[in-house]
Amino acid sequence: MRNSVFAATSTLALLAAVSVSAGPQAEVLHWWTSGGEAKSVAVLQEEFAANGGTWTDMPVAGGGGDAAMTALRARVLSGNAPAAVQLKGPAIQEWFDEGVLADISSVAEAEGWDKVLPASIAAHMKCEGSWCAAPVNVHRVDWLWANAEILSANDIEMPTSWAEFNAAADKLQAAGVIPLAHGGQAWQDATVFEVVALGILGVEGFHKAFVELDPATLTSDKMHAVFDQMRKMRGYVDSNFPGRDWNLATSMVMNGEAAFQIMGDWAKGEFLAAGKVPGEDFLCASAPGNGFLYNVDSFAMFDVDGAEKQDGQALLAKLIVGQNFQKVFNLNKGSIPARVDVNMAEFDSCAHLSAAEMTSSSKEGSLLPSYAHGMALRGAQSGAITDVVTAHFNSDMSSDEAVTMLENAVRNSL
Repeated sequence: MRNSVFAATSTLALLAAVSVSAGPQAEVLHWWTSGGEAKSVAVLQEEFAANGGTWTDMPVAGGGGDAAMTALRARVLSGNAPAAVQLKGPAIQEWFDEGVLADISSVAEAEGWDKVLPASIAAHMKCEGSWCAAPVNVHRVDWLWANAEILSANDIEMPTSWAEFNAAADKLQAAGVIPLAHGGQAWQDATVFEVVALGILGVEGFHKAFVELDPATLTSDKMHAVFDQMRKMRGYVDSNFPGRDWNLATSMVMNGEAAFQIMGDWAKGEFLAAGKVPGEDFLCASAPGNGFLYNVDSFAMFDVDGAEKQDGQALLAKLIVGQNFQKVFNLNKGSIPARVDVNMAEFDSCAHLSAAEMTSSSKEGSLLPSYAHGMALRGAQSGAITDVVTAHFNSDMSSDEAVTMLENAVRNSL
């Protein structure tokens, strides 16, 4: 009798434990470990918990995500993948090709993602027609930032062409002002290069060069002109640029040491954190040329076993693309919501400009994936291009030599 009572009691305890642990569960691998990003992830965790979910956080420090990808590969190879992983661009497709991503189309269709996401952004989240990832935000890459006081003091307007930029830079240089704040790191070189390329090649030419890898475009006269402009840009930066972090370059503009910076809208976060006001202390404008270069953060969902984990993925996907998280996250991050129906009342003027131009660019077919930030090409191809860009920027290499090197590098990377 005693054994029967003990067994019954044990069974009740086990059932109670199961009932407590039941519900949506998600282990989330990401590299948002500091500042506004960490604060935003915390908001997502709170939403997940408020909806009955149990969140297991797996942060892996390192802004580039290399350490996170190493950890992910080890987990996948051991047959124990996390439910959701911070991934973007072609990396999503690479993992899909390995057969390890989950299909979250039921959530996307129920929530009407196709109706609220620009078609170009949505395409990155689909794997052979099925939804496999959820977008968090849209960073615009082709921004031109400026110190308002410096431009006013030198009677300079925000340039709308590279010829105007060069004229302004020459004038600033003659006045003893550093025209362009820049950090000599490969990804920063690539960022300036693709922004210059968009302005000179145009939307169609950029797509042919850095999405299609079209040999004729890569060796065209306009590509020579891109490297010619990059040589000018090299002359507009100060001698201490090698190895400088991007945020230190932003500080140069903020502190009046330099006039302009070409950088994605994460630079805006630095200005705002310092209490600077857009339109008064600093100016923002799309860089010369048409089009909109984007970098999208997203979470890919991996195949997991168990109803609780699969329910956790579904809940997580729903919340990530939900209006509340899209608003809160992007207010902290400096980017704009991926969905176009979020109330922008709390966002600053630069974000309003970005959102309006994303919408118009989407309609005009000029919304373009950034090659420099991993949206347009796989690693081997983007790395080959960046190697050429950096070699040219840090040497006396001619534009002819750079174009020849670019053609060879891309061909050898395929």
